[in-house]
Amino acid sequence: MPNPIETPASADFPRMLEVWEAAVRATHDFLEEADIQLLKPLLVEQYFPQLQLSGIRAADGRVVGFLGFAEGKVEMLFVDPLAHGTGIGKALLRDAIERLGATQVDVNEQNPKALGFYLSQGFTVQRRSPLDDGGRPFPILHLALG
Repeated sequence: MPNPIETPASADFPRMLEVWEAAVRATHDFLEEADIQLLKPLLVEQYFPQLQLSGIRAADGRVVGFLGFAEGKVEMLFVDPLAHGTGIGKALLRDAIERLGATQVDVNEQNPKALGFYLSQGFTVQRRSPLDDGGRPFPILHLALG
């Protein structure tokens, strides 16, 4: 059973960025190094502050997984690759659904592990966009519960 879910502080942002980068490198092999470097400062400066964040800490107190939520939608969910398969992502997602009312999530089509995870949690593909929000050729699948 994962540790309790809590709200990360801005002091946790550097660690969350480490988790994000490790998870992206493990699951988003379609991204180029330039894409990763472009996104890193945006996470801390723009995305994290705009989202309702929840996280789970490892035994050492460091954030090991986190979720960002806004307006009914899971905007991001990242777990340290060393903790994949331990229930952290599932716990964060269940909390977002039950406590926050999350009903939607977008997934990169080229990330089959994430797609499989969300499908196993009751989400279904509603539609597909050929480009991501940045206009790049990374197709997005829009999922909803039900």
